Amino acid sequence: MSENQGKKARRDEARERARAAREKAQARRRRNRTLTISGIIVGGLAVVSAIVLVIANSVAPAGPGPRNMASDGILLHGVSGKIEAVRTAAIPEGGKPTATKQDDSVANITLYTDYMCPYCNQFETAQMAQIKQWVEDGSATLELHPFNLLDSSSLGSKYSTRSAAAAACVANSDPDDFLAFNSSLYENQPSEGTRGLTNDKLVSLAKAAGATSPTVADCITSQKFAGWVADATNRVLNDKLPNSSLDKLTGTPTVIVNGKQYTGSLTDTDAFAAFVLQNGGKA
Repeated sequence: MSENQGKKARRDEARERARAAREKAQARRRRNRTLTISGIIVGGLAVVSAIVLVIANSVAPAGPGPRNMASDGILLHGVSGKIEAVRTAAIPEGGKPTATKQDDSVANITLYTDYMCPYCNQFETAQMAQIKQWVEDGSATLELHPFNLLDSSSLGSKYSTRSAAAAACVANSDPDDFLAFNSSLYENQPSEGTRGLTNDKLVSLAKAAGATSPTVADCITSQKFAGWVADATNRVLNDKLPNSSLDKLTGTPTVIVNGKQYTGSLTDTDAFAAFVLQNGGKA
């Protein structure tokens, strides 16, 4: 091979190496562009999915309510001298409450209450002993409706919701222990402007009241019925109260006997007994 032929061969070889390097670089750039576009698409889909999930969660129904509270309240009556809860199915997901069918031959006492309300506690402390006696002897029924009017009074902990949801857990699993738990919540009522009792303390009070079903503790700590509490509160603040002439609830406690609202002293047992006697059948 001549010297000129050797130089030409080396030039051709250099050109081939350069061409191969260019093609390799171009292939690498195409691959990087593809990966970048794919990443953008996947990332965009993830953002869209997250937005859809947030929207879905914001409009999804709160889920079914507790058993034995088909009216948004729990109905208690006397059976052989003992107070028992009337069993009902739960409000289905997306469903509405069913008003209690009342027997006008007895005193139908309906109480709307917030477990952080000090005035509700006054009524509970003064009047519940004689109400229990009326229910035990069959001359009255008691329907309790907890709700969350005072959530803003617990430093962001939403104690009214948490305590009402805890009561719903007891109604759902141990309904005959509801009244004892209801009284315990008032006996241990926190002051307005505090964070209220912890969920663990609510679990402890429920157990002490007799609600020992294994599902109660998890129900309370997970706040299973918080959504139902919000729905029930919205209903009483905006809709006509069943079995009454009230267009909506305007304060706590609201006490109704056979359709008529009691507006007398919360702590005067004689005044309340007279009102029940006047409006409530055999009681």
